[in-house]
Amino acid sequence: MNLSKENAYDMLTGVGILGTGGGGDPVSFGRPIVDWDYARGRIYEITPPDDIKDDAFVVCGGYMGSVMAFTSIGDMLEAWETRYELHEAMKISERITGKKVDHLVPFELGGTNTTVMLSLAARAGITCVDGDGLGRSAPETQMITFVGYGIELCPMPVVSKNGSVIIVDKTTSPALADEIGRFAVVQDGGAGANNHYYQTGAQLKKAVIPNSISKSIELGAAIRDANANGKNPIDAFLDTMGGQILAKGRIEEVKGEDRAGHWHVLVRIKPENLKGRFEVVAKNEYMMAMCDGKPVVMFPDLVCLHNPENGHGLMSADLKQDMEVVVTAVPAHERLRFAGSTEIGKKAFSPERYGHPELEYKPMEEIIGQLH
Repeated sequence: MNLSKENAYDMLTGVGILGTGGGGDPVSFGRPIVDWDYARGRIYEITPPDDIKDDAFVVCGGYMGSVMAFTSIGDMLEAWETRYELHEAMKISERITGKKVDHLVPFELGGTNTTVMLSLAARAGITCVDGDGLGRSAPETQMITFVGYGIELCPMPVVSKNGSVIIVDKTTSPALADEIGRFAVVQDGGAGANNHYYQTGAQLKKAVIPNSISKSIELGAAIRDANANGKNPIDAFLDTMGGQILAKGRIEEVKGEDRAGHWHVLVRIKPENLKGRFEVVAKNEYMMAMCDGKPVVMFPDLVCLHNPENGHGLMSADLKQDMEVVVTAVPAHERLRFAGSTEIGKKAFSPERYGHPELEYKPMEEIIGQLH
């Protein structure tokens, strides 16, 4: 399926919400990338997972770094015409394996990280899988379905914005590759591109979050239609994705710190529809919602913050005191939940990774009642 420019814009709206505060800004980064590529005749093409050949060589990838490193696209697009870090990472993957990449699969849904993989596929003359590794965004490379299905993270080539190249060949713990890569890119430009999770088409079909790009397009179109016809865009979101509203209200306080390549945030919201204290914990992405200090939704389930006027997603780096927001929650895809339930997944997805080692994940359906 070739995406029209309107498809791509709708996708950006969709991933801008499902990116749960991270994955790159769809407005300041995603849309300029789309405009740049389509002006140069590059067309984004997605292939359903079921149409991927079992022996195909599929590579995952995206950009890594703090959301605060992606504050202005500046001269990046011009520079990418002569040096595209993501393309360099893919060529290293081909050199390591001795195989030509047949398809790309985005690491996550996000305004930048989905778009750059579509752009890379267009530049390389191949297609992107209609899917990703999360059905949302996540702050760390090991937080993905693939870890639960026996697909190895490494080797992981990392190419920084300033040109350093590091290949993480093997690690002894799930989070170490991400920590090594993130340290490298933070020291050399603040962000960089990587490749990882080399897999066959057969492996992909079992592990990928299927048809998530086309779902994002459907969601974006529903939001656009609601806004054009005077309907409630939050209702359009819930009709498309399921889930429920957690809170509506005004942001009372935002405590943020850029630390070790992540934007750590605690957001306190004064809710109109709830009694008590309501907070959202973010590590680039929104990782947990709490009421009176108790978790009600935890990663990998989705906590989404919306602009109440148009339903669009809000990036964690853009949150400010006195902003009006709507907070929704959507259950994670069953494959992502399964990955988090495996022995390696429990370590990879642990609440310790976002500052809460005392907690253990429970599905939102089991704990959401604490809000009522």
